[in-house]
Amino acid sequence: MPSAIDLSEFASRVDSARDDGCPMVLATAADGQPDVSLRGSMMVWDKDHLAFWERSFLESYDFLLRNPKVAVFYHCPPKKERQLRFYGEARAVSDPELRERIWDRVVESEKHADPDHKGVPFLIRIDRVRLARDVVQQRG
Repeated sequence: MPSAIDLSEFASRVDSARDDGCPMVLATAADGQPDVSLRGSMMVWDKDHLAFWERSFLESYDFLLRNPKVAVFYHCPPKKERQLRFYGEARAVSDPELRERIWDRVVESEKHADPDHKGVPFLIRIDRVRLARDVVQQRG
């Protein structure tokens, strides 16, 4: 069983998912109720974290504030790659400098959907990665 996380090998898939026509899916839950939402701004932030820009402030935003446990799903039929699942804990970013660094990496199409820059960035610390059925990375 792998005992380390290094998301860099998935960066090209995740970072281009939106432009490839394969936006990432974020699964959240709170009070026993699940929610899924498309995340066009999902990116590999560093070897341990995914990041995304929250701009809708709907159910998943509320759920994230109450329960940080999430799953992120990558499926891209046009590229014929195996499905990826990331599991971890999300936190809203409050540091102004980090907020701007994440914003700078958000894809342009998502920036246009938040022209007033009012969204909130989130970092997701990843604890486990599955490639189709196989666990390929796991925090030890």
